Amino acid sequence: MKLLLWLAAFCSSSTVFAHGISEADKAAMLSGGYLEYIWLGASHMLTGYDHLLFIFGVIFFLSTFKDIVKFISVFTVAHCVTLIFATFFKITANYYLIDAVIAVSVMYKGFENIDGFRKFFDWQPPSLLKMVFAFGLIHGFGLSTRLQQLPLGDDSFSILMRIISFNIGVEVGQIAALAVMLVVLSGWRKTQSWAKFSKAANVALVAGGIFLFAMQMHGYWHTSHPEDYPLNQDDHTHIHEDMKSEEVNEH
Repeated sequence: MKLLLWLAAFCSSSTVFAHGISEADKAAMLSGGYLEYIWLGASHMLTGYDHLLFIFGVIFFLSTFKDIVKFISVFTVAHCVTLIFATFFKITANYYLIDAVIAVSVMYKGFENIDGFRKFFDWQPPSLLKMVFAFGLIHGFGLSTRLQQLPLGDDSFSILMRIISFNIGVEVGQIAALAVMLVVLSGWRKTQSWAKFSKAANVALVAGGIFLFAMQMHGYWHTSHPEDYPLNQDDHTHIHEDMKSEEVNEH
């Protein structure tokens, strides 16, 4: 029973896997300078599990420095475009839906890595470079929806500099995460388990994308149609109260 209550509370939380900007970050940015925006961008990327999973899938089978630079550069240019322009011109959308598409990108890359499109659908997927660029645009838009939650100010120059500072931080965080991934993958390729578990790792990537997609869609429906959801705020509160009561009774 307790497990069911925990699962219900977990699934009913609209902030689960939202990967948003915390209230503390928003408050800090009220008087924050450009360095604070750089730090926030870096930390946001380093905690951006969906972005990191996609990058991990992209570089999984890349073994040459030239290929890694090429694909990561294309992804970086794409997400810089939408992050900067969408934020500056205040183009936004529901971030749960954007993150759901980002989850699809994780699924896509994992499925493409196991050659699933040809094996299961007898279909040759588009150029990987084109797909990385297209998904990069979506990833950048997702970052923009978060940045637009911050008090960027009214002066155009200051707004642009804060956006660029945040973007620099994102790139710093991406480089740091990428370095760790490359060390792990290069070391793993030298072991006997590589051939055995590389497919399993990408199947797990697909499963992770499906899970993230489900959670983002759950968040979207939970926040946009609260009247249709079986667990409203009162029910959610009661669940947590019931869990606390059970813990007290057990002790």
